[in-house]
Amino acid sequence: MRKHSRRTIELPVVVSDEANKVRGAIRFGAADISAGGAFLCSDLLFEVGEVLKLSIELPGSKSTIQARGRVVRVSRGATPDQPPGMGIEFVDLSPADRAAVEAAFR
Repeated sequence: MRKHSRRTIELPVVVSDEANKVRGAIRFGAADISAGGAFLCSDLLFEVGEVLKLSIELPGSKSTIQARGRVVRVSRGATPDQPPGMGIEFVDLSPADRAAVEAAFR
């Protein structure tokens, strides 16, 4: 059972890793998002435990939230119903940004 309800949506997410293994930022499309985290669809995968910096453009507003997240799950897309990507748990999200995520998906 999840702590936060999730909503499936495509929206741009710009990611960079805190260890600076990747130069610059990478643009992902999120498959779902909640106040607790997101699933990012991609064939480019980080490792479980890596901490990422995320910039997420929320739908229907001009808001972009900033968060730190930890990779908690990696899917290599072995089955048709599970696309490749990463489950991200937000580890640092300001109260204002958390409220913006919750408001965007009501």
